[in-house]
Amino acid sequence: MYKIIGNRRSRTTRVYWLLEELGVAYERISARPHAQEVTRINPSGKIPVLLHGEAAITDSTAIMTWLADRHGGLAFPCGSLERARQDSHTQFLLDEFDACLWMAARHTAYLPEEHRVPVVVDSLKWEFSRSQERFAERLGEGPFLMGEKMTIPDIIAAHCGRWAMSAGFPVGHVLKEYTERLTAREAFARALRP
Repeated sequence: MYKIIGNRRSRTTRVYWLLEELGVAYERISARPHAQEVTRINPSGKIPVLLHGEAAITDSTAIMTWLADRHGGLAFPCGSLERARQDSHTQFLLDEFDACLWMAARHTAYLPEEHRVPVVVDSLKWEFSRSQERFAERLGEGPFLMGEKMTIPDIIAAHCGRWAMSAGFPVGHVLKEYTERLTAREAFARALRP
């Protein structure tokens, strides 16, 4: 059984959600970033961390990709053109959505106060808003980024949509509706359980 170290107030939720969609058993080990149980495995102190026997995998996207490939779900086969498109969506979301949200969080809460530049948040909100136009183009007729099949980038996009709403970022109609629709899934509700 996999062990996931992290907590629901982080990107760990993405991994929980993917595992729930796949129907794969796992154990949750609740820990905050930089907690001792995290740093002894991942010196950077970042969560989530997946333990598979003695092996540890870090970074939510790397974990999700490995799990999806291993269990044959939420991803197109490696080497296919569909996988290249799927990976393109993933990279777009990490660069355009996740990066803006994380940079804003760092400059408002996580960096030492003397290193914060809160004025940058307005620029990040503008950039996030602009990126939603490209997201809408990528989504097309949907219902998922890859058409009829839900994949890893859908989890990332919906997670970022919720994050943006809670952080007071501008969220347009397309992203809002998409986020609400995806987070209404039973697997997402199970991912949020204590």
